[in-house]
Amino acid sequence: MDLGTKSTIVATSDLAGRVLKREEFPTDGNSKKTLDRLIDHVQKFLAKQNGIEGVGVSLPGLVDPETGNAQFIPHFKWRDWPVADRLRAATGLPVKVDNDANAAALAELWLARPEIRAVRDFIMVLVAQGLGTGIVFDGQVYHGSGGAAGEFGHMTIGKGAPVACGAGSHECWEAFASESAALARYATRRGSRADHVPIDFRELVDRGLAGDKDAESALTKTARYLGLGISNLLKGLSPEVVIVGGWIARAWPVIEAEVKNAVEKNTICRDLPSARITASTLGENPTLMGALSLVLASKFAAHH
Repeated sequence: MDLGTKSTIVATSDLAGRVLKREEFPTDGNSKKTLDRLIDHVQKFLAKQNGIEGVGVSLPGLVDPETGNAQFIPHFKWRDWPVADRLRAATGLPVKVDNDANAAALAELWLARPEIRAVRDFIMVLVAQGLGTGIVFDGQVYHGSGGAAGEFGHMTIGKGAPVACGAGSHECWEAFASESAALARYATRRGSRADHVPIDFRELVDRGLAGDKDAESALTKTARYLGLGISNLLKGLSPEVVIVGGWIARAWPVIEAEVKNAVEKNTICRDLPSARITASTLGENPTLMGALSLVLASKFAAHH
């Protein structure tokens, strides 16, 4: 289960992480309605398919690592959401829940290309409507005290961002480097044109790849702030690799040079080993692959 701010995907996979069946529905702003719908979908899957091993849930918020319940989902202002308890009671299955960026980082460990799976220390930067990071130290996702590690999306980058972050600030990394920020920049550039209608981020990426100059500008300016934030991560954590994931990975041909240039300009010591910065290969839904990986890891971690 991949709960997003706009839509939620419920899918089954085999033990190699290949998706077998998936359904998608708009995420309701009412937490009870969304939870009821999640339970309804999983029970339908259980009725049709034997041998389901467990349930993994990826969500855009802070998760209690002990219980698996959501402590806070900023976009919806949900607090103390008993997603894990309710799913366990409804299905009788093991349930693993994690923050979407942590889940995506776990998917890089389990399902990504071999050269990434071999890396022991890396950071996943998940760019979506918001922005989050998943930290892997010594081959393990680092959750920190209370599961709150990785909230770098809310570190202060500057002032006057094009949008507010999920917590309402115009000063943090998410407000400068998220999908929402890129869309706001594009709308500003196109706003006075008669042919401008609002688009989603996928369309923005497609336009940028097709040579639309306004789209390219919005993406590269966002990439500059993305690189600025990554440079701060490198100063503090010194990982081997930084992986940029989400739909923005499709725009890598447009943004790669700008991201890396911003990182290089903000490096404090060029004598230190430089981290490799790369786009995720998990496709458009790294958080769905993360939800699947939560089940895979809980089943096989002892043998990994």
